[in-house]
Amino acid sequence: PAPPAKRSPITTHVLDTTRGRPAENIPIVLETVAVADGSSWSVSGLTDADGRIGNLLPPDHVLQPGHYCITFDCDQYLRSTTGVGGFYPRVPIHFTVKPSQVKEHYHVPLLLNPYGYGTYRGS
Repeated sequence: PAPPAKRSPITTHVLDTTRGRPAENIPIVLETVAVADGSSWSVSGLTDADGRIGNLLPPDHVLQPGHYCITFDCDQYLRSTTGVGGFYPRVPIHFTVKPSQVKEHYHVPLLLNPYGYGTYRGS
């Protein structure tokens, strides 16, 4: 069998738990907050029809230990699906990459509904 395809070290997806469907066209921003090498950067993307963004960073990007934040701009999506919007127009999720885990893959999903959200470390 062929080796698995390389992917961005950080990926995400959004699932609309009210509709039981992927949430398409949600803008997201991934940024460093405080990382070991002192670098500061941000990248952005838009969820696809499957509610995913798999190419935030190049597959060969080397993560630094430290704190990152991925922010989901949910307002327009919630307005278009509910007609009135939701309680959380933006959802920032802060997470930590430990020194012993810099070579691991981080999947940071968002489970979204108009009046709540959840997240977990996926695979």
